[in-house]
This record gives sequence, C-alpha cells and structure tokens, in this order.
Amino acid sequence: MSKKHPIIAVTGSSGAGTTTVKHTFEAIFHREEVNAAIVEGDSFHRYTRSEMNALIEDAERVGQRGISHFGPEANAFEELEALFRGYGESGIGRRRHYIHFESEAVAWGQPQGTFTPWEDLPVGTDCLFYEGLHGAVVTDRVDVTRYVDLLIGVVPVVNLEWIQKLHRDKRTRGYSTEAVTDTILRRMHDYVHYIVPQFSRTHINFQRVPVVDTSNPFIAREVPTQDESLVVIRFRDPRGVDFPYLLRMIHDSFMSRANTIVIPGGKLDLAMQLILTPLIWKLTERRRKHL
Repeated sequence: MSKKHPIIAVTGSSGAGTTTVKHTFEAIFHREEVNAAIVEGDSFHRYTRSEMNALIEDAERVGQRGISHFGPEANAFEELEALFRGYGESGIGRRRHYIHFESEAVAWGQPQGTFTPWEDLPVGTDCLFYEGLHGAVVTDRVDVTRYVDLLIGVVPVVNLEWIQKLHRDKRTRGYSTEAVTDTILRRMHDYVHYIVPQFSRTHINFQRVPVVDTSNPFIAREVPTQDESLVVIRFRDPRGVDFPYLLRMIHDSFMSRANTIVIPGGKLDLAMQLILTPLIWKLTERRRKHL
C-alpha cells in the first residue's frame, strides 16, 4: 500500500454492476476534485475476442474445457500486479482499452474485441482507480491485494448474476440462451476458484439480493430492478463505521449483523456516496501529508 499513490479497486463478477459503481466513484472524484487514473480490468485480458474464441473452439474440439476470462490463462495477472506495484511506488504505469462496442470501434478506428495501444498513465494523478474482474485476485504467482488501499467488492447473488448475463448477452451480442448457458458452465471452475475468493479479501462488499422469484434464471423474462432488490453491505472491519448515521440517512435500512447493513436497492448510490466519500477523503488527505 502507498501513502503517496493510493490505489482503489472495485472487483466484481461479470454483470455484477461494477460499471454502475464506477460511475458513482467518478461522480465522487469530480465533486471532490480528485484526479484519478482510471484503469479497466478488461484491458488486462490476454487475448483479443477472435483469439479467445479460437482457443476455446480448439479446446472443445478435443474434449477439453475452454479457458475463460475469469481464470489466469486468459488474463495478464502479472502485468496487473506490476501496474499496481509501480503506481504505488512512483505513481506511474501503463494502460490500454478493450473495445467492446461498435461505437467504441468507430471512435478508435479498430474492430470490436481488440485492444488499443498501451499508453502511459497521466502524470500527477491523485490515485489509481481499477474496475474489473480481478482487483483482489491471488494465485500461486501473484497477489494484487497487497498493493490496494481501498478494495470494494460488488456482486449479486448468483441467480441474479446469471439473469443479468443472459439478458445482456442476448440483447447486446445476439447470443442464444443455449450459448450463454454454455459460457456460464465453461466459466464455473474459474468462477469458484478465482472470482468468489476475492470477496473474502475486500474491505467492503455490496451484494444485491432480489426479493422476487429468480429460482430459474434461464427462463426469467426480466431482470429484477433495483427497487425489487435489497443490497447487503458488509464491512470487513466495522470499527469507525458510523452505523447510526447510516441508518438515519438511508430510509428503511437495518442492521442484520454487527458488521452488516441492509438497504433498499434503490438507495445504493446514496449509500455508496455516504460510505465511500469519507474513505476517499482519508486517502487523499494522507497523500497530501506525505507529498
């Protein structure tokens, strides 16, 4: 961890809502005048979309399980760890962008599913902000958590996660239900071994829990809305957390455990603003004192 160059990481599974959380952080950064270097987890995938598809097809052709974006074979974990280490030491590093959508492809003049060239991070940033799948990943070769100052987990219960993935991939990529189901099954080993353990290492977890029936996610016609959900917020270390203040400010919230508060789903943005803003103050104030 670094006092001069703090790192904030939001980690979550695919479709967990980390992008929404990223927007909340960006709003806090803008309001508090924090100059953050933004790094996207997708940029540390090892392969382009076409390369990835070819590797999966080759594996499945010989009866093997194809690699997934959840696991180490398809990601440059060493480079991610090196970025965190280098930024923490001197505030420098490199990033690139993975092109997901047609609008991005037009803007960059490159095909979808490819990477933009590597570029240096801006000079003189106040912090590094990472959002992606592996902000708390640990393997026998890397441990990125040792460099992160504030680690946030964002995860829905698994049936809701699958509903969100089914609807997103069918709507935006034209996949069939069967194709998305195959992807879920192929990823399951890596999900259990590399995604789930991260949420035991985070400082705060935000877990969305629907209060409507999601017992068969593969036939769900709609994604449960925020207002049809609760959010369970768990603090690894509750010392210093002003729970009475949060309970007063967030209507219909309640404590379920000594380190856990439950809020209505529609209050997630408010809760994040109330919880995370003071933590960002502390990181930036600590940085100023050590410049």
